[in-house]
Amino acid sequence: MNTSDFYDGRETRSADERLAAQLTELKTLIAKATSNPVYAKRFHDGGLDGIDASDISEPGFLAELPILRKSDLIGMQAESPPFGGLNLLETGRLRHVYQSPGPINDYDGEGRDWWRVGRALYAAGFRPGDIVHNSFSYHFTPAGSMFDQAATSIGCAVFPAGTENTEAQARALAGFGSNAYAGVPDFLPRLLEKADELDLDANALTKASVSAGPLFPSVRQGLNDRGVHVYQCYVIADLGLVSYETPALSAMVVDEDVVVEIVRPGTGNPVPDGEVGEVVVTALSHHELPLIRLALGDLSAVTPGQSPCGRTNMRLAGWLGRADQTTKVRGLFVHPEQVARVLEQCGIEGRARLVVEREGERDLMTLRVEHGGDAEGLVERMESAIKTIFNLRGHVRIDPPGTLPNDGRIIDDTRDFQA
Repeated sequence: MNTSDFYDGRETRSADERLAAQLTELKTLIAKATSNPVYAKRFHDGGLDGIDASDISEPGFLAELPILRKSDLIGMQAESPPFGGLNLLETGRLRHVYQSPGPINDYDGEGRDWWRVGRALYAAGFRPGDIVHNSFSYHFTPAGSMFDQAATSIGCAVFPAGTENTEAQARALAGFGSNAYAGVPDFLPRLLEKADELDLDANALTKASVSAGPLFPSVRQGLNDRGVHVYQCYVIADLGLVSYETPALSAMVVDEDVVVEIVRPGTGNPVPDGEVGEVVVTALSHHELPLIRLALGDLSAVTPGQSPCGRTNMRLAGWLGRADQTTKVRGLFVHPEQVARVLEQCGIEGRARLVVEREGERDLMTLRVEHGGDAEGLVERMESAIKTIFNLRGHVRIDPPGTLPNDGRIIDDTRDFQA
């Protein structure tokens, strides 16, 4: 039985040990991916013919590879079902297949805790002998299975509550004496309130691991006041655990089996630590269907330093919004990628923000750009690029470096659609 504060020794590795291990795993993953015709074409289209995995010397190599977006997966899977040709293992040899909204088809493979969520549950205090009330859905999507596998891998018993009605769940929670909860944050207070309403004893519940929704401070405090300690984890259907809270409650520690990058939205370019950008993840241990540089559409930032809990991996600041900032102007969709193309065409590397506003009965676009160098002719060149790339007219405003907020937002639509 594991009596340590840590799930395993990998959580406290030195940076050099972690880097060496990740490089080995990354080389194996890339070598397998290049044997797949779909990935080979993606690399070719990105100007990366003949990748030799043995030449990879640092995880930063990933920045040279093309981004894979969830919207890409939807199109690829529709064109070549069920997995867009990315799977290296035949569908019939997978353990489970799932379908998430989009639709996006997901799967899991062999292994005691294939999604690796056990690490997050352990950090939340789940231990052998606990009884876990799992209220995640077991149907279509993998969430229920993710947390079920994780809990049983630790040695917990699991009640598969799923999405049954609240009263039935409250009676089961009290009847089994469950002392741990897995599910969305907002449902747990309702579940406990229902138990109170029915005069049921749910006081055995002391710990919870939540995901798939924001944990508001007031909800956490209310549960803490009842003696329930709640920890968040960042888990996605496509590849499992990304990061998780620990008892230190100091940012979210990244899982040991993924490489996380924070990139400027609309690009694949990493941003400096501390700057808000889009979360991009490569799952090192999923070889059945490699997901390399999967852009999640979520915004976060790297939190510098090491967690006070003793875990040494990088940390994320948590969920800071969505990177998908597409809007429509004068009947045309406007995307962050188009802003990135304007900046690239005009040689601008600083922050930028496209502000969309309403003046009378007209939509106006203004591209604000941070630039501290020679600006002669820059406005005219950028306005010309906007017209070409967006097929719309827009204005350009040059701002000094440090003017724009560090919030990862590329498109700021200020129009009031209710007015």
